[in-house]
Amino acid sequence: MKKAAFVLLVSVLMFFCFAGSAFAETALDKSVNDLLGVKYKYGGTTDKGFDCSGFTMYVYQSFGIELPHQSKAQAEKGSFVDKNELRKGDLVFFNTDGKGISHVGIYLGDGEFVHSASNKGVVKNKLSESYYEKRYVTARRILDDETFAKLAEEISQ
Repeated sequence: MKKAAFVLLVSVLMFFCFAGSAFAETALDKSVNDLLGVKYKYGGTTDKGFDCSGFTMYVYQSFGIELPHQSKAQAEKGSFVDKNELRKGDLVFFNTDGKGISHVGIYLGDGEFVHSASNKGVVKNKLSESYYEKRYVTARRILDDETFAKLAEEISQ
């Protein structure tokens, strides 16, 4: 019994020792996490309210990258990325109105993306959710390798 308790204690201590790097926040994570819950606003481009492309434009602008304020126009920027090659910071595009690209979000890794949804504001969702999986169109890589490295760096605690 004592041996089992000791093994459990060591396991818990090891988890917390290594958890710092596993749960460290990057500059991109911090930027989007600070905006979670901001309400949806048609045409919105500020932290008082965003539409989808206003949100991506705002986040990228905070890192010195200019994007147009329309998801279709953003889909023409950067370079094509295959869905199975996505990395943090890539833009993901959806057809939500049946007329082509009409929605955009920022890929966060592990199948998750953040976006401004018209019914919920800025939220995180999984690409594998039925609604988004059926409407996924393409992805674009806006960040060059050097910028990506800076945004993906862990923030010092």
